[in-house]
Amino acid sequence: MSIDTSSPKTDKKATMELLTDQTIDQRLESLLARLSLEEKVRLLTGRDFWTTWPVEKIGLRRMLFSDGPTGVRGEVWDERQPSMNFPSATAISSSWDPAMADRLGAASAVEARRKGVDVVLGPTINLHRSPLGGRHFEAFSEDPVLTAELAAAYVAGVQRNGVGATPKHYVANDAETDRFTVDVKVAERPLRELYLLAFEKAIVDSKAWLVMSAYNSVNGATATENELLEAPLNTEWGFDGVVISDWTAVRSVDSAKHSQDLVMPGPEGPWGSALVLAVKCGTVPEAAVDRKVLRILQLAARVGALEGFEPVAAEPAEREDPVAFAREASVAGTVMVKNDGVLPLAPASVTGVAVIGHNARHARTQGGGSATVVPERIVTPLDGIRAAFRPENVSYTVGAVVQEGIAELPLEQLRNPVTGEPGLRVRFFASTGKELFAEDRRSTALVWFGGDAPIAESSMVQFHTHYTPEETGTIRLGFSTVGHGRIFVDGVLAHEASIEATGTDLGAAFLAPPSASVPVEATAGVPLEVTVELDLAGRIGALGNALAVTIGLEADNTDPEALINDAVAAARAAEVAVVVVGTNSRVESEGYDRTTLELPGLQDRLVRAVAAANPRTVVVVNSGSPVLLPWRDEVAAILIGYFGGQEFGTALADVLTGAAEPGGRLPTTWPATQEDVPVLNTTPDANGELAYTEGIHIGYRAWLKAGAAPAYEFGHGLGYTRWTLDTAEAPAAAVPGAVVPLTVALTNTGTRPGKQVVQVYAERPGSAVDRPVRWLVASAPVWAEPGETRTAVINVPTRLLAYWDNGWTYEPGDYRLRIGTSVTELPLETVLTLGGAA
Repeated sequence: MSIDTSSPKTDKKATMELLTDQTIDQRLESLLARLSLEEKVRLLTGRDFWTTWPVEKIGLRRMLFSDGPTGVRGEVWDERQPSMNFPSATAISSSWDPAMADRLGAASAVEARRKGVDVVLGPTINLHRSPLGGRHFEAFSEDPVLTAELAAAYVAGVQRNGVGATPKHYVANDAETDRFTVDVKVAERPLRELYLLAFEKAIVDSKAWLVMSAYNSVNGATATENELLEAPLNTEWGFDGVVISDWTAVRSVDSAKHSQDLVMPGPEGPWGSALVLAVKCGTVPEAAVDRKVLRILQLAARVGALEGFEPVAAEPAEREDPVAFAREASVAGTVMVKNDGVLPLAPASVTGVAVIGHNARHARTQGGGSATVVPERIVTPLDGIRAAFRPENVSYTVGAVVQEGIAELPLEQLRNPVTGEPGLRVRFFASTGKELFAEDRRSTALVWFGGDAPIAESSMVQFHTHYTPEETGTIRLGFSTVGHGRIFVDGVLAHEASIEATGTDLGAAFLAPPSASVPVEATAGVPLEVTVELDLAGRIGALGNALAVTIGLEADNTDPEALINDAVAAARAAEVAVVVVGTNSRVESEGYDRTTLELPGLQDRLVRAVAAANPRTVVVVNSGSPVLLPWRDEVAAILIGYFGGQEFGTALADVLTGAAEPGGRLPTTWPATQEDVPVLNTTPDANGELAYTEGIHIGYRAWLKAGAAPAYEFGHGLGYTRWTLDTAEAPAAAVPGAVVPLTVALTNTGTRPGKQVVQVYAERPGSAVDRPVRWLVASAPVWAEPGETRTAVINVPTRLLAYWDNGWTYEPGDYRLRIGTSVTELPLETVLTLGGAA
């Protein structure tokens, strides 16, 4: 389909005159009327991976989208254009603080504006239905109310600063296994009370400008062709924005009949000329196309991409130091689940700290997948502890290998053979041997997902660097990608291999592919000339013009017992041992779910051995979502730091030393054993169906129904001071739809300033319908000085007491409101009587 988008210079002047003295809707309708059917249809599919089509004659420029739940990557995945790496969504949600989520949204918008991004593809607000969900680090919580509060705050922070936010993935995309084909079977009541409720507040209150439709089907219809896109999204919630597809989620031209507005990526897709023909044949009404185009034009007006319209914010409304915010957010989301008094540590008096663990030196600051950003720097736990306790007082041992596959080569050990600067040379070649494109890069973990590299036109890509090892011995040099490649060392072919994708998920195959390696003898300080060639010919499909490859080393795990013994010796010689355990990129990533909640490798054995050698052992958990902690009763303290962002190390040091309060409370239940988990399955059956048979009972609701005790319950978290919850007062009665003010007085009875999170749960004993034992209806973070009593007024919407039965249905009678600091620690209560219909 060929469309002429050129226009005479008088068009712009005519457009401006046309827009004068009209309402926004009228002005948008006027612009729509100037477009041919072919031009309108073209606007409904992306121009490339990340942008939409411009139309000069109506003053429409392209719009740029970027992944951005906890960092905004921008148009290219490039270490030369770094991005802020904020803490993961699970860390943000552990703050239980909507103001923190709002600030994350605002900071993300500032990042977006800096990179020319119009729309951030976030927040991810699917629920932690099963702890095996591989992408839960990117979502907030197992609870829909906590998720909704944080999501709405994030959206408000983004859009107040003139950038579109995109709640995703709508809806019931709560696991990764077979995510393109799975049909989620979920009854209307849990769909409304859990999975849709998590989205509602971001649409109704914060008025999100976009929503992303998911890959999966819901009750027999794919998300992009599902009636849920119209009701409740449009008809009940008043959504007036753009429904953008997850990348490649739209499968047919029939989806254009539904409330799906924009197909990504482009320029290929199922709409295009097929949709033009469908409109001309009458199978798709042109009015459906017009509605979609008007929404896209309205989005363009809001973000400043349409001439003649005032954007929501010409410049970001607020700015703060992003590095300082990343550090503060990581502290606020750090959960101390155990402390026998060893913490906080006084740096002036602690002269020996044994830091142990692979993740202490190679920290995970973000999960794997499309949300990945490339930060300018990362402060690891080892970095932060050395800075706080002085390097001469800190030892380091790896203890146990966590890494699976290839880790990139350190930049400081690389020399570009062309420029002499740190890095490597990358060259793309045609089948004739002609060089088509070359660039100098500063990382050996590279992704081309858009940008200028001619991947589809190339036959081979070559990576060339001089690598100087730090130690003498055998290293395993390799590459991780999908395809056929060769490794040359000092000009000699050392290895050749073909790597095939595992599984059928394109995202997993692209971003977490298998690897191949070869043993190479290395001498400390003696450079090795390393060249890797990858064949590119014949690449087709959705990712035919994309490439992801990591060149580097596999971890040395030839003598795991020696690694543990070294760690034990270091712990025994130190006053305090800090063991950092965690997951790796093969465990928590987009594209696949976990099969086990156990920590990878020998980390559990490591912790037990260290704890036996030093009773003052502190464990830091560097995972995005729950893992098993079978040694929790054997250690002195446990901190859950999640994927703490690029300032993870400084934030951890702040908490260890008591310079800052560990501000987190668990937004998801942490089990003691995998067998205890009430809702676990993420795998579709033989018919491709995943049945949500648990209904409304997920997360802590399911634990309470089962009468099982987890390792650490929903809402749990400790601080460095003590609190009493003194009184709770609320009106005795309310009518359906009312918002009830609950006043809670609490006192910091300790000797330090501190934070507490007041949590309010509802119970309805003797209900005529199935109810959770209790469910969250409101919460609020509270800060107080030593000895200070604070009064928090927490609004409880009676709507959260209703249940879904072909509409929100209120059951008159008494509801017990229980107030405390976790789902099981609830010292206060009051009774609210709900009357009849309002």
